[in-house]
Amino acid sequence: MQLETTFEIGNAQIGAGNPTFVIAEISANHCGNLKRAIQLIYAAKFAGADAVKLQTYTADTLTIDCERPEFLIKGTIWDGQKLYDLYNEAHTPWHWQPELKAKADEIGIQLFSSPFDSSAVRFLQQMDVPAYKIASFEIGDVDLLRAVAQTGKPVIVSTGMAEPEEIEFAIETLRKNDVTQIALLKCTSAYPAPAESMNVRTVRAMIDQFGCPCGLSDHSLDHDAAVASVCLGGSIIEKHLTLSRDDGGPDAAFSLEPLEFAEMVERVRAAERVLGKVQFGSSDSDKSNRVFRRSLFIVEDVAAGELFTRENVRSIRPGYGLEPKFFEQIIGGRATRDLKRGTPLAWDHVASRESKKQTSIRPH
Repeated sequence: MQLETTFEIGNAQIGAGNPTFVIAEISANHCGNLKRAIQLIYAAKFAGADAVKLQTYTADTLTIDCERPEFLIKGTIWDGQKLYDLYNEAHTPWHWQPELKAKADEIGIQLFSSPFDSSAVRFLQQMDVPAYKIASFEIGDVDLLRAVAQTGKPVIVSTGMAEPEEIEFAIETLRKNDVTQIALLKCTSAYPAPAESMNVRTVRAMIDQFGCPCGLSDHSLDHDAAVASVCLGGSIIEKHLTLSRDDGGPDAAFSLEPLEFAEMVERVRAAERVLGKVQFGSSDSDKSNRVFRRSLFIVEDVAAGELFTRENVRSIRPGYGLEPKFFEQIIGGRATRDLKRGTPLAWDHVASRESKKQTSIRPH
């Protein structure tokens, strides 16, 4: 089965030729407060996001509570924390999620989630989410991929540190389970991600290699990577949203505040307007300027029957006469009528040897 190059998530068309699908990732930025989680949904809508995304897990579905050094985090902004404690702090309580979905539906923004095991998939199915997201670190989890595939919903897969063969494995696992509505996100698994680590050109390579809609899961703190990905053909942007980085929380350091998020969306939309479509020749906005092109004009009075010469015909501005490419065909022909200086040259002004060729050289 071929992957679909465009498909729908809720009421949004995903893929080339459609507006970029912008996802606001709430993640742990609710800081354990339901009211704040609801405010984030409103903030996402205000900022112009098309969807908000949750994460559906508990500390116990991701890891175990263990004191061994293997379970301590090293080399990240969460250095020294136990995995279990971080996930316990960061998770979105499951009993909140139906209420958050209802609130999103009420204000007209889509809501879906990243499940981290099959129990989360079953839970989200009861909420009737429109799509599923596979987090980059879960790309090789066969059981999770199969569980998501069995829902029949579109699947967005973050690639993170995955090699091409790992991405292909995830795609094939989904495809074997009858999923063809798959999108991939280039993702740099650093929090925050420095600009030089983004390698956004990969988005275009993924589109070409895997033949499905692709985009960017962006953990940087500016807008450059998001805009660049759109210019390379990306059709999805995912970015973390917080009410304020000063409020802290596990994900605050690599999240945008609402006004920053809104600015990113506007820059993405501006890039879309500039990119437009493939078009040669005049556009609606510059048709009136065609008169500033050169064309053939009579520059000395010419009597009926007189030869056209390089002295009485020139290629000059404005563009009301014949195109300059016909100059050599015109020279040596004869005028069909008296022509005053400043007359734009037209085919019915030309007789003699050129009149015999008009059907072959006259533009249609």
